[in-house]
Amino acid sequence: MRRLFVLIALLCAAFGAAHAAEPRRKVIIDDEGFALMHLLLLEDRQVEVVGITTVSGNTWANRATAMVLRGLELSGHESVPVAQGATFPILNSEARTERWEALYGKLVWKGAFMKQWAEPTVQSTPDHHGPFDPVDLPWGNAKLKPLPEAAALFMIRTVRANPHQVTIMACGPLTNLALAQRLDPEFASLVKEVVVMGGSLNPQQVLDNTSAAQFAREFVNTPRREFNIRFDPEAASMFAHAPWPKVTFVPVDPSTATQLTPALVERLAKAARPPVAAMIRRMEPGFPMWDEIAAAVWLDPSLVTRQQRLWYDFDVQFGPGYGDMLTWYDAYRPGLDEGQADMVLTVDVAAMEARFAQALTAKP
Repeated sequence: MRRLFVLIALLCAAFGAAHAAEPRRKVIIDDEGFALMHLLLLEDRQVEVVGITTVSGNTWANRATAMVLRGLELSGHESVPVAQGATFPILNSEARTERWEALYGKLVWKGAFMKQWAEPTVQSTPDHHGPFDPVDLPWGNAKLKPLPEAAALFMIRTVRANPHQVTIMACGPLTNLALAQRLDPEFASLVKEVVVMGGSLNPQQVLDNTSAAQFAREFVNTPRREFNIRFDPEAASMFAHAPWPKVTFVPVDPSTATQLTPALVERLAKAARPPVAAMIRRMEPGFPMWDEIAAAVWLDPSLVTRQQRLWYDFDVQFGPGYGDMLTWYDAYRPGLDEGQADMVLTVDVAAMEARFAQALTAKP
């Protein structure tokens, strides 16, 4: 029996040493808040989140920063550095958005510019804030402070210290990445890869009465419009013309088959550590899992069931297609240094949800 225990101990030590020798995958999360996607990457044993940067999008950058800092405190990841990013898009603004709507029709979601839904929905109406309004979070305010450094500068410094090792998980508007590339023309070439949640090709409406289908209605008449890009089209186009070694786009196409249901919330909460579980249970269900798909396909590319490799750019003309995604096959591209990326079209939803639970399993 003693020999058996010794053998088990040796096997465990060898297994631990083998995994210790595998370097964790470095990632910077660039987003406009703190959500399930952050927890998936922070909790995964194979990932090292080397920093979180914030940007205005769903909410203003100062509010997003406060949410990230509090989320790190509550989840026990206080050592992760946080850098606040761009408050305003490169050119777009709330006034320009309202003028655009008067000319071309209502947007479904406007993020920080949002005051009300265009039609009744089951989702709550977000509070409207100004870009510099003080932040008072309902789940408490953080004692942690952000770095005294702009997000674009933090990205440049971190990538230069770890050339060709850092992935950027960009799940908000691309303002920070555009600014970083403008400040440092070598920045993009030193990044390992970028995973972008943004853009839209031809998402199909889910034919049921789930709340995810309510978001899918947006794409019936405007199949190329998506919020992260529409909030800052100029930054997105600047991103498209930068020399990234590898880009993966997760457009909204696969999201219409997903939903953060109450049952999934409870399943993931049961898999997580108690403080993380409490955070998950506070999340509002009923939304498609946009950012979570981006994290999932980076963690496990085998979850992708269909993708296309396309050339891409974005419409920056202030007309009805402002912010729309433009794509081409090889023979039709304009050849103006537009970007090339793998576009994720569908994913294995059941396997993805199981991968979420695996990522959230309590660490030893």
